Amino acid sequence: MTSVQAKLSPNAVKEIQSICQSFGNDKGELINILHKSQDFCGYLPPDVQEVIAEELDIPVSTVYGVVTFYSLFVMEPRGKHHISICTGTACFVKGAMDVMDEFKLLLGIDLGETTPDGKFSMDSLRCIGACGLAPVVMVGEKIYGRVTPDDVINILDDYKDDK
Repeated sequence: MTSVQAKLSPNAVKEIQSICQSFGNDKGELINILHKSQDFCGYLPPDVQEVIAEELDIPVSTVYGVVTFYSLFVMEPRGKHHISICTGTACFVKGAMDVMDEFKLLLGIDLGETTPDGKFSMDSLRCIGACGLAPVVMVGEKIYGRVTPDDVINILDDYKDDK
């Protein structure tokens, strides 16, 4: 075990190794392994990437390249409720930036940040394929459509008691 892996608990290392093994330690399954590992850890810090690289017998730089290329992978912990605001063309035209500004105001954070209590984090994405519902906001896996700035407080209220 390297010094970087020493930051992970032995159980976490075993679980990540088990995830890799469940895909036959196949390099071609890297994206699936990263998905499962992120589901387990919540994010993909360097120590997790190193375990995966060792298990698949590939350079850490290869794992890092995939993690940083795809926006669905994150290297920093997110809030308990992650908010994604679509800024694709349809959402942008229908007011996504005003909705984003209201989230920023009410949460006191900017894109890529997490509230001090760890409850919310926020980013933008280009398109989720729900253009007919523009502008669209996702909180976790839940999709909110035709969102206006006035709706933002109600969306946040949905999570005030961690529903």
